[in-house]
Amino acid sequence: MITAIPQLETYLETFTDFQKTTPGRDLAWLRKLREDAFARFCEVGFPTTHDEDWRFTNVSTIAKAPFRLAANASHLDKKQLEAWLLPGAACQLVFVDGHISRELSSLGDLPAGVRVNSLADEINTNPAAVEPHLGRYLNTERDAFAALNTTFAADGAFVHIRKGKVLEQPIHLLFVSTGGVQPLMTHPRNLIVVEEQSQIAIVEDYVSLDGGVAFCNTATELVAAESAVVSHYMIEREDRETFNVSTLRIQQGRSSNVATHSVLLGGGLVRNNVHPVLVGEGAECLINGLFIGVERQHLDNYMLVEHTSPHCDSRQFYNGILDGRSHGVFHGRIIVHKDAQKTDAKQTNRNLLLSDDAQIDTKPQLEIYADDVKCTHGATIGQIDETALFYLRSRGIDEVSARKLLLLAFANECLDRMKEDGVRDYLRELINRHLFGMANAAPGATARAEDKGRNWEELG
Repeated sequence: MITAIPQLETYLETFTDFQKTTPGRDLAWLRKLREDAFARFCEVGFPTTHDEDWRFTNVSTIAKAPFRLAANASHLDKKQLEAWLLPGAACQLVFVDGHISRELSSLGDLPAGVRVNSLADEINTNPAAVEPHLGRYLNTERDAFAALNTTFAADGAFVHIRKGKVLEQPIHLLFVSTGGVQPLMTHPRNLIVVEEQSQIAIVEDYVSLDGGVAFCNTATELVAAESAVVSHYMIEREDRETFNVSTLRIQQGRSSNVATHSVLLGGGLVRNNVHPVLVGEGAECLINGLFIGVERQHLDNYMLVEHTSPHCDSRQFYNGILDGRSHGVFHGRIIVHKDAQKTDAKQTNRNLLLSDDAQIDTKPQLEIYADDVKCTHGATIGQIDETALFYLRSRGIDEVSARKLLLLAFANECLDRMKEDGVRDYLRELINRHLFGMANAAPGATARAEDKGRNWEELG
């Protein structure tokens, strides 16, 4: 659907100023990439609910808001970020309002063959490493938000792992929104290239320090070459006034193995796009996610998995927990192309609704153009099992604790698929605290935990 852009003049003015100072402004290929993307964005505008891929998500509020780009990174003290640090990370890049903060980042002691840098610095100092991949996979023709991100692609993370390298500890990419009086937009662009027979884990983490309307529109291009093993994590826990649209585009080579895990806890309106293309024979992909909504949060998960070669496997597992008047969306689409014989694909979406006003729209979808495949899909929607709740209460567990135990067991289905122990334990603690708050506020939960300092992990 082609729609008018309410703030077109604002975007035109912003893009004109952006071109004068942005990294790589003198590189013809990068300038053309941005200009083509902006032309496409101006042509199609923001999606509407008449667009099938956006049928359940209305982005008119984003379209109407007069967002501006952050001029530079706000000054923060390291103590302000202590609560957001990932223990045991190999290195940490911190981006404040879309710009790298060297003072807050720590590259650690990375082995030879592992390069981690800001995309802006890499474009300025080593554009030959960026050009073969940046913008080659993300579909700006199909997705207006991808086009908008490419238009303003300036900074983000650049990660390059040489052939045969194994990084035992994860790389932590922390994106911080500081908020403000005027609506602020950021467009982080990440490029991750993992060469043959290498192994790595990446954690993208989106947080807010203060309130205020903000729009984070991020895109990550992840290239996994032959026999590469990659784990990718996306954690979204921003302020409720934040709009977050993220797109992960994965290009998989022969016999590569990629697992991507999403945990959505914050934000007011969140759209999580995951688009792997299995182009090499024997590639495997796991898409695993958990989304937890309260109050009036809107959490939309869109998965597009393309099988283009034979003997590839993909698995999608998404669990949703919704309370209050929150609205969840799961749209999982698997396309098996003509040459992708012997495809094995499975898609599962499970949802818990904790209130009468919570809503879930789920749409698992298969498009199969090959004749020798094994594909299944399914979705379930339910409430907390009252029988199980009664059983726990009859064993002397108060109602808040009993509800929390059942919710944690449901969430653990997703956590158990995460291989990195440190990241999994970190997320389990984070989700544990989040679920306790939900269980404590659940309708009918009149009992309260007797010991406020109780170790809820022990109950799990």
